[in-house]
Amino acid sequence: MVRNFLISVLLLALLTGCKKESIDQSRLTDFVNPFIGTDGPGNTYPGATVPFGMVQLSPDIGISGWDRIAGYYYPDSIISGFSHMHLTGTGAGDLYDILVMPTNSSSSKKIKENGFRPYSRYSHDEEEASPGYYSVELLDFSIKAELTATRRTGVQRYTFPEDKHSAITIDLGYALNWDAPTDTYIKIVDKKTLEGYRKSTGWAKDQRVYFVMKFSKDFTRYNLYSNDTLQKTNQVKSKNTRIKLWFNTADQEQITIKTGLSTSNIEGARKSFESEVKDKSFDQIRKEASEVWEKHLQKIVIETPDKESKSIFYSMMYQSMLAPNLLSDTEGFYKGANGKIEKAAGFERYDTFSLWDTYRAAHPLYTILQQERVSDLIQSLLAHYKETGLLPVWSLQGNESNMMIGYHAVPVITDAYFKGVKGFDANQAYEACVKSANDSSRQISEYIKLGYVPIDKEHENWSVSKTLEYAYDDWCIAQFAKDLGKEEDYRYYLKRSENWSNVYDSVSTFMRPRYKNGKFIEHFIAKEYTPYFCESNAWQYFWYVPQNVEGLIASVGGKIPFEQKLDSMFSFDPLPEDKLPIFSTGMIGQYAHGNEPGHHVGYLYNFVGKPWKTQTIIREILETQYKNTPNGHCGNEDCGQMSSWYVFSSLGFYPVNPAQGIYNIGSPYFNKATLYLENDKFFSIEAKNNSKENKYIQSIKLNGKDLRRTYLKHSEIMAGGKLIFVMGPQPNKELKGSDNNYLSSKIYK
Repeated sequence: MVRNFLISVLLLALLTGCKKESIDQSRLTDFVNPFIGTDGPGNTYPGATVPFGMVQLSPDIGISGWDRIAGYYYPDSIISGFSHMHLTGTGAGDLYDILVMPTNSSSSKKIKENGFRPYSRYSHDEEEASPGYYSVELLDFSIKAELTATRRTGVQRYTFPEDKHSAITIDLGYALNWDAPTDTYIKIVDKKTLEGYRKSTGWAKDQRVYFVMKFSKDFTRYNLYSNDTLQKTNQVKSKNTRIKLWFNTADQEQITIKTGLSTSNIEGARKSFESEVKDKSFDQIRKEASEVWEKHLQKIVIETPDKESKSIFYSMMYQSMLAPNLLSDTEGFYKGANGKIEKAAGFERYDTFSLWDTYRAAHPLYTILQQERVSDLIQSLLAHYKETGLLPVWSLQGNESNMMIGYHAVPVITDAYFKGVKGFDANQAYEACVKSANDSSRQISEYIKLGYVPIDKEHENWSVSKTLEYAYDDWCIAQFAKDLGKEEDYRYYLKRSENWSNVYDSVSTFMRPRYKNGKFIEHFIAKEYTPYFCESNAWQYFWYVPQNVEGLIASVGGKIPFEQKLDSMFSFDPLPEDKLPIFSTGMIGQYAHGNEPGHHVGYLYNFVGKPWKTQTIIREILETQYKNTPNGHCGNEDCGQMSSWYVFSSLGFYPVNPAQGIYNIGSPYFNKATLYLENDKFFSIEAKNNSKENKYIQSIKLNGKDLRRTYLKHSEIMAGGKLIFVMGPQPNKELKGSDNNYLSSKIYK
């Protein structure tokens, strides 16, 4: 009896252990590699954050440069500290607020390159990152650094060796790339508490970060500096402040630092600390951060035997949620784009809107996976409008940077409106769209007068690109107007949406720059990179008429020449002597996947009845332009756009026209994927006989019925159901889509 009982206990323990191991192995966070994009042109950071959080606590190399836009660069070998805010995948460097660096008596080396700040060597062998967590061994000090985060707080834990001169420096004067402090403040509240702020200028011209910082151990003494001069006081205010705190540490003693942030005031930072981390241990906070990520990653569960592809997928899904970022504090207060402290009532205010990039795929992805958050994002765009009179172009930390082109908050708002997102005033949203489309800046007035943006003498005129992007946004306004019953506005903006044709040159069959007098520019070679195309050339921008693909096809003489031009796009390789700019990466012929304007182009074969060619090129991009390595991005990740392209395309569809409510079908990459939606429904995608060789769709069924078209409706996904692809090694050229006669210029609800 006893023997049987013991055997039962042992078996139960074994089974329980096996079950736990199975659960642990199935955690999707285990497949995320935060180091993807930290080498090469990706410009991502590996540090700790939570989805769409205010805090991005991450290591800083401490040296400026394009490669260190996100503060960190994988090939480097030193760390100069850990700052609380970072941008993900951008081409301009800012933030890096509130740098913290632990040291001791083991090293006092300094170098000019990082401003003579303390630093340590590190090795990737002693470094780890996962969603919500980062750790590294600071080799020169034998200090282990660990980072985690909540929505508004950063939490650090340092494990020290025995040393009577262990120290932690908080440097508010630290600046990198475009960033520069304008006013900083540190106050010692008690032997465990600091508070203050860092105000700075850079890409964000008026950035403000208030903080309250709590230590788990009393410091024994301190040195407080103002502009590098030692001060004998408990608080200091100047352009450049820092404080060095000393601790006596035993071997393996841990000191934890919790830092609450706010963009409104110190009280807001204190409430961030009190509401999110006050009585929690580092390990508890780390676990909660991981659980939040797991919850969000579980919104799509894929099945594949290929662990590398699975890691890429969940890493891309992770990176798609690193921006936009929370701006308001626990009571709704935030630094507004008008320079005033504003309050978000009934919603949470977000910023970091890289709209030239993210309106294409990231925001449409949010309408599927982040339906509840999308309402807050739209209200945040409208809050910016209320504060400034215009919708944001590229907004950051309560500032308008006016970076890039277009008025691309318009398609984001229009898309949300037609997809039934609630919580905002549609008439006010429409008013905001119209105001932004008729602003006199950024050559919009010339665009309205002439029907195109003309060449001028600006260094980055971007005239052709502006014309095409403005025309697309005008189409969105036209559809919005039509649905609101504003028929006159509808006709006016629909006419403006055809302005793309005013820069189309039938002789060269490309979009071509025009002077104010209407003449096309004389010297024109389509593959050249000139000031008239935004980070692109004429090959890459020719295809940017997502609101009227049929009209674009007609302009070149029909489907056959259009298909031939597409073929050339993907086969006309640059010559060795061609000078490619930094943003022309991920090249397949003239197609540059490393930059956003062409992200839809591979799907255009669907419009000429050759979907198997779309399937071929989409698979090639999926397999060649994303890798599970630090150099895994072929271009800037750009706040979620590059990663969102992968998420969509690997599922088997993509929004060619981002505000249409339509997703063009490509080639599903995984055997099965299930989308668990916030409306408690799920949408299952199954690819039978799927493999790298079997990339061609043989047949499609949606909810048991043959799908005789190469697109899905957003409403079909959100209703839940099952999409089944049968795959094969050869194209099924009969699968052209007999029910494919939809218009790219129509909204599908």
